[in-house]
Amino acid sequence: MAAVTSETVADDKDQQLREWIVAQAEKRGNAVITVAADGNGAGFAFTVCAWAMHEVPEAVVVGLPGEFAPVLLDAYVDRAAAGEKFEFGKLYNDFFEGVPVTFEQVAPGHYPEFFGSAFLVYPDGDFPAVQIIVPTPSGHWPWQEGAPEGFAAWQPVLTMTGRPESWTPGVDGP
Repeated sequence: MAAVTSETVADDKDQQLREWIVAQAEKRGNAVITVAADGNGAGFAFTVCAWAMHEVPEAVVVGLPGEFAPVLLDAYVDRAAAGEKFEFGKLYNDFFEGVPVTFEQVAPGHYPEFFGSAFLVYPDGDFPAVQIIVPTPSGHWPWQEGAPEGFAAWQPVLTMTGRPESWTPGVDGP
């Protein structure tokens, strides 16, 4: 009989989570993992299997209230899987009524923190990822002057610099 160690328990939990992710993807087209806010930062949600199932980049949204994040991510995957292309820095006004969103590429250095469970499906971290960025209800983006204090920390931009890199804010993006 093999000894039960914390490593074998962790392996069992990882296998169960991987099976759940794959079952969700087969049933719904992708899985959405939500992570609650804690003392280190805002809550976030991300997709898993969008790339494996549809060749659509995985997506993450940070700081959006928990009940809205899965709706946004599922809508993104559905639309992208149907062939819609999302441009970095372009505003999309039709995900939520009256609230635009934009997209930015996620730097791979952020993958372990913001796509941790995705490594159960992509062990080498070999998948593209985008961040869906949502402004405050008053229309401020995290990088803008006038954004509420702490908003940039609550919804960090997941690039190497922490600012949009695929477009220039105020020039060819929000």
